[in-house]
Amino acid sequence: MTDLPSWRDTSTRTAVLDLVAAVTTGPDALPVEERVAVFDNDGTLWAEKPMPVQLHFLVEQWARAAAADPALAQTEPYRAASTGDLAWLGAAIDKHYAGDDSDLRPLIAAVVAVQAGRSVGDYADEVRAFLDTAVHPALGLPYRYATYQPMRELLDLLRAHGFTTYITSGGDRDFMRPFTEDYYGVAPEQVVGSSLGLTFDEAKADVVYGSTFSFLDDGPEKPVRIWSRTGRRPVLAVGNSNGDVPMLAYAAAHPRGLALLIHHDDPDRGDPPYDTGAEQALATAAEEGWTVVSVRDDWAQVFPVPSSDSPSRSTVGAAGGAAGTGPRDGTQAP
Repeated sequence: MTDLPSWRDTSTRTAVLDLVAAVTTGPDALPVEERVAVFDNDGTLWAEKPMPVQLHFLVEQWARAAAADPALAQTEPYRAASTGDLAWLGAAIDKHYAGDDSDLRPLIAAVVAVQAGRSVGDYADEVRAFLDTAVHPALGLPYRYATYQPMRELLDLLRAHGFTTYITSGGDRDFMRPFTEDYYGVAPEQVVGSSLGLTFDEAKADVVYGSTFSFLDDGPEKPVRIWSRTGRRPVLAVGNSNGDVPMLAYAAAHPRGLALLIHHDDPDRGDPPYDTGAEQALATAAEEGWTVVSVRDDWAQVFPVPSSDSPSRSTVGAAGGAAGTGPRDGTQAP
């Protein structure tokens, strides 16, 4: 089978394949243990618009909390969740990527509040239950079909050549761990993300969430967490936003390193184009000569083809020609 079949034959695909060949073949190949690749999740491995998947999960939890305690509905983010007016939430995330965390703080406090006291196992079960029934609000399909097919192929290609692949996301580590092995082939122990404070409950003999936020795995924190987890500088990093710039720079500084920036610029296949939150990343990529992946120009197919037991594919066409609008062989017309 052709390597990276959902990638068009462009200079971007060539750069990726050249890196893989250079570090895995010949006398200058990197030892297997040094073949480390790191990937952001939201906007890199799956769609983050119209809102990140974890935010969809949290909105449901906040709405239930506001229904149980109406006083909460007077404050954000509970007001947004209970009224369905999610503009405040989207603006809070955009402000964070622009360097303003004034609205991120109450959002994080609400994340802590809904998880405090729950065991990590119970939380994982809730995430799985959510993903079993939730659908992407624009695509109308289960979230596994909102993953990017070209990125799944890249993960598979790297592992076939001895790479260890890590997810290094600003999202909640424990939200991602229940599904990353199924969706991406990335084991839970290879997921690095933000974390709430944890404690051991002796009475339950279990790990539970406390009432504090431990760290946000974004921006300069990402390289620190990568080093803490892997003990190595990655040879490849893939991201899509301003928060990924330090991680991309960390990989680009490897003597053999490659930094890939996903640019969402395709208006026609269900992945909305946007630059908000990626302005610094795009500017830095141009200055540093990083490789920019154009969704429009470099990906022949964006999303996986849904299985026959998924919701009607007609909803996908209504969403703008996303996954499944191409032939059944998994290709999509260029």
